[in-house]
Amino acid sequence: MASIRDIARIAGVSAASVSRILNEDPTFSINEQTRIRVIEIANQLNYTVNKNKRGTRSQGDEMTIALIVRHQEEAELDDPYFRKIRGGIEKEAAKWRFRTIRAFHMKDAHKEWTQLAKYGAVIMISEMTVEATKKIAGINPNLILVDNYSNVENLDCIQTDFQKKTGDILQVLYDKGHRNIAFIGGYSSKVTEDGQVEKSQDEIRADSYLKWMTLKGLRSYARVYQGSWKPEDGLRLGQEMLREKHPPTAVIVASDPMAVGVYKAINEANKNIPEDIAVASFDDIEMAQFMTPSLSSIKANPEEMGRLAVRMAKERMLNERTMPVQIICHSQLMLRESTESEIH
Repeated sequence: MASIRDIARIAGVSAASVSRILNEDPTFSINEQTRIRVIEIANQLNYTVNKNKRGTRSQGDEMTIALIVRHQEEAELDDPYFRKIRGGIEKEAAKWRFRTIRAFHMKDAHKEWTQLAKYGAVIMISEMTVEATKKIAGINPNLILVDNYSNVENLDCIQTDFQKKTGDILQVLYDKGHRNIAFIGGYSSKVTEDGQVEKSQDEIRADSYLKWMTLKGLRSYARVYQGSWKPEDGLRLGQEMLREKHPPTAVIVASDPMAVGVYKAINEANKNIPEDIAVASFDDIEMAQFMTPSLSSIKANPEEMGRLAVRMAKERMLNERTMPVQIICHSQLMLRESTESEIH
């Protein structure tokens, strides 16, 4: 069951004030709106002054946010982007005294679907199929989608602006004289209800790249190489790209780990970055600035995305907001040595 301290934290008042409001202290003078807010929060959290009474949920469940995640903990170690999203969720939840639990991993064959109903909210990191997503929302409507581009109607969703940033970095390369620009990235994928992975070439950065190249009249140069999101596939796809009769003068890579593999492929082909081929990427992991040459990359803020998800969940849990919202998070283009040279 929620405590007075929990209510105080969420309401933004002292625990002593909450106690006096809930115990209807006639000598306590406080703003009427604050008094009503404290009472509403207490009701939402099933708090009762009489500790022997229980709410309709199990103890503590109304203060718990269930997480549905894509990766097991070991795999998450190799994916700083999703690891930082979860870290942001846990930090913001602790700030508001919410508990977080991993309800299940998307790829689990057996999932305790009905258990989702007892939690205050559910945050899903990455994508399941539309059918699976709607099933979860039907069980617990306080569902927040993070890094999800399915655009399921009537659900809160947090996305990056990577679609726009793909065009921005392409324009930078175009202004430097590049026309023969390639794209290397991973497949888009969604997980079904039974844990199966459905892969697709329709990934937001790849789609944005193809649209931009078409609008600029460069479709004849457009080449998309896709595989897994690992450095090994960055290497393999980079080698494939460089075997082309007319290899590109620039390449957009959809993630920094893949870019590490692309760098190796370019080095093995005895080509130089950026003189022979410019490289730009996404994620701006810590090592990007220490690569040789330093890697131009799109810097997102996945930890802040996680924190924002918790704040959105809080609004839903306390009925502070009923209208679903879609938030596009701004990212920053970090230009470094890998895109410095110009084509003349």
